[in-house]
Amino acid sequence: MQPFNRETGVAAPFLAANVDTDVIMPKQFLKGIDRSGLDRGLFFDLRFLEDGSLNPEFILNQAPWSAASFLVVGPNFGCGSSREHAVWGLRQLGIRALIGTHFAGIFFDNCQRNGVLLIQLSETDHALLAHQVTEPSGARITIDLGAQQITLGDGQRVDFPIDGLRKQALLLGLDAIGSTLSRADQIRAFEARHLKANPWLA
Repeated sequence: MQPFNRETGVAAPFLAANVDTDVIMPKQFLKGIDRSGLDRGLFFDLRFLEDGSLNPEFILNQAPWSAASFLVVGPNFGCGSSREHAVWGLRQLGIRALIGTHFAGIFFDNCQRNGVLLIQLSETDHALLAHQVTEPSGARITIDLGAQQITLGDGQRVDFPIDGLRKQALLLGLDAIGSTLSRADQIRAFEARHLKANPWLA
């Protein structure tokens, strides 16, 4: 999993509330036997017109937001079904972080497992950020996970909270298996002590 440390990039505003996983990754893109092509499926019904051409009204088809690394999203983003394909599509399109006020629970966990940083801000800080990135001149921001800080285009800084274990896993690029293996020595020591105290288990 790709580590997340300090990233600078374009943030696109996508502020609708209750955007569900069927909007993020429509069901027709769940049929494949691998993860290929999910970048095209991402927001498919919004990004493309019926003839297959790009929808010029959609934010991710407009400069500078077409090169977005981050999305500033509305409340309850990622609600609906638990499809992990939604997160895989975000990663394939190059989205490294989502910034909102509240995320759906299963979607939140799926993002963590796949290296997408979720930042939850207060409504005041979120409104400030959303206002800035809506203007092309303010779309470029920096997210410093180590410092837990977002630097806006005009130099303002916004602090954000994050669980310590989630932060460490993202900084090191560890998924659930990698996080477990990082404690391999502790696990082996526990197993040895446990077997010594309970030899009948062997």
